Amino acid sequence: MARMNITEILSSIDAEIANLEQVRTVLTGIGNGTRAKKGANGRRKKRAPLSRAARERIAAAQRKRWAKQKRAAK
Repeated sequence: MARMNITEILSSIDAEIANLEQVRTVLTGIGNGTRAKKGANGRRKKRAPLSRAARERIAAAQRKRWAKQKRAAK
C-alpha cells in the first residue's frame, strides 16, 4: 500500500466531504413537494382538516376511477 502524506489525506477527505454534501443537497431536494412544511419554530405544520363534503367528493372521484379501471380490465 502506498504511503500518503498528511496533505494528500486531508485533500482526499475534503473531496469526499464535498461529494457527500452535494449528495445530501440532492436528496433533501427530492422530497420537498411531498413533505409537510416546517414552521418558524422548526416543527411541521399540521394540515387543516378536510370538510365532510370535501372527503365525500374525493371518495366519489376515487370510486369513479376504480370503476373506470374495472371496466377497462374486462
